[in-house]
Amino acid sequence: MCPNLSYTHWKAEHKLILESFCDKNIIMLFSGGKDSSVAMYFIHKAKKEFGFDFTVHAGTFPIHRYTIKEKKGIESYWIKQGVSIIWHDMGKTDDDLKNSENPCFLCQERRKNLLKSILTHSIKDWHSLVLIVGYSLWDIVSYSLEHLLSDIFSNPDQGIGVEKNKRFKETAQRFYPLLKMKGGYQVFRPLIKYNNDDILKVIIQKNIPTLSISCKFKDFRPKRILEKYYEKMGMRFNYNQLIDFAIKSLDLPDISFYTSIEKEDYLLNVF
Repeated sequence: MCPNLSYTHWKAEHKLILESFCDKNIIMLFSGGKDSSVAMYFIHKAKKEFGFDFTVHAGTFPIHRYTIKEKKGIESYWIKQGVSIIWHDMGKTDDDLKNSENPCFLCQERRKNLLKSILTHSIKDWHSLVLIVGYSLWDIVSYSLEHLLSDIFSNPDQGIGVEKNKRFKETAQRFYPLLKMKGGYQVFRPLIKYNNDDILKVIIQKNIPTLSISCKFKDFRPKRILEKYYEKMGMRFNYNQLIDFAIKSLDLPDISFYTSIEKEDYLLNVF
């Protein structure tokens, strides 16, 4: 879809959204991975051009990925760019993850609870809030395949269809670049239309540091396994074709299904 992802291209694609940010309270959720790093690079450049500000929050979980050295390396780069990262320590060990049947689910629950805590203690005007998160086109391609394999094509005798369909309704909201939620706040996914290799090119070209320690539990996530296949096969995807397929063949819920969800329910159970 975008053979040469650049700030200029990205800005043109999202100009109307960026122009609406001048009076917003923008919170960037940062992980130190490639998606959130490129998203922050673009948002920081847009800040100067479109006249808005933003704050950055990062949850240091799983613990083994966020060593002092890793955080300092990332932080020093962004400080030079004029960006301060608020790090949130989320424990001393990963023992509960090691003992969990589904460590990724537990990690996501931790992050949702952290987000709720941050917002509860800092947000007074929800109508001005914009949450920015880093997801890519490959993420939603993988969600689509996961839904096909484990729900639509699965054996109904396994009894997992209902739960998997519930998961797809949760992950499917990430297909939409911008959600204007009930309660006035917004959720923006600035890289959802772009392939991973385009995002990686920006990381390399701009020499942006990212976490170098891989997650020990990454193979529990189907999308990480699928990404290896996309890389090996040199695959690229088109956002418009994917969302058209998801609407016609996967019963993708309409955007109104998500924007009407109550704030507490969305942030804890869907986001």
